[in-house]
Amino acid sequence: MSGTEAAYQAGEGSSLAIDKALYDRIREAPGRTLTESLTIPIRSGRAWKVPAGHVFRIVTLEGPQVADLNLWNLHNPRERFWASRTRQIQRAHISIHDRLWSVLPYLRPIATITDDSLADYGVDAEGGRLHDLLGTRCDPYVNHLLTGEDFDFHCHSNLVRAVLPYGLDERDVHDVLNVFQCTGLNEQDQYFMKACPAQKGDYLEFFAEIDLLCALSTCPGGDLSVPLWGPEARDPLEVCRPLGVEIYQLAPDTLEGWMAPESPAYRGGHGLRQPEVDWTAIKAEKFGKS
Repeated sequence: MSGTEAAYQAGEGSSLAIDKALYDRIREAPGRTLTESLTIPIRSGRAWKVPAGHVFRIVTLEGPQVADLNLWNLHNPRERFWASRTRQIQRAHISIHDRLWSVLPYLRPIATITDDSLADYGVDAEGGRLHDLLGTRCDPYVNHLLTGEDFDFHCHSNLVRAVLPYGLDERDVHDVLNVFQCTGLNEQDQYFMKACPAQKGDYLEFFAEIDLLCALSTCPGGDLSVPLWGPEARDPLEVCRPLGVEIYQLAPDTLEGWMAPESPAYRGGHGLRQPEVDWTAIKAEKFGKS
């Protein structure tokens, strides 16, 4: 393996070896039924349920707006979206055919991106890409650290309020997928954010691999075209816009061949009963040196 090849590669039969034809069929097949739609006002959050085998879309209703997404197993919220492992297994910025993975010990794809109206954005002149897993949600703790002031409408706070009716709390909110957000790393390897390039009607679509509880925050930074920190910072309220969510049931024949992913068959134990192993002797036998 060279230094620039992907570290995580799919073996035959691996969950990384996605059946692209299946997900293309999900994207293209007719016969969808809209079962629910909701609007998330500016600087707020909403949560909703998606049954396994359904599709949900996040839609820009009035123009550019970034959003922070959390996902949980509806029946077991200890299983939730794992942004950092998804970043390693998939990419730092994700799009069609990329999957969102859950935390240990579950480690399975819980949603798959089936469509993205901005999939052709690619890499811009500054190295910006869309749908970011590099950063995380804005929160009132960092805000207070930087400004000394309290502000209760960060994405973290929006997500907390969204999930309280479902029996979850602040401890359940986790690192996010930054939907429609354009980001990258500069020459100093520092995180940067750019103005959102989405237009009215753009969308990102997901297929629910398991029964999901989803929560989304309409970022109080709006489309991120206004500086949020530093000497030029000002209130970006004027560039904040609502977002829509649409949930669709698919025709049964669309899902032919699909099965909900299973967790790895690791039998547990983690080697807690440490075996007596002479690793030096094994290494010498295998590689001919101590």
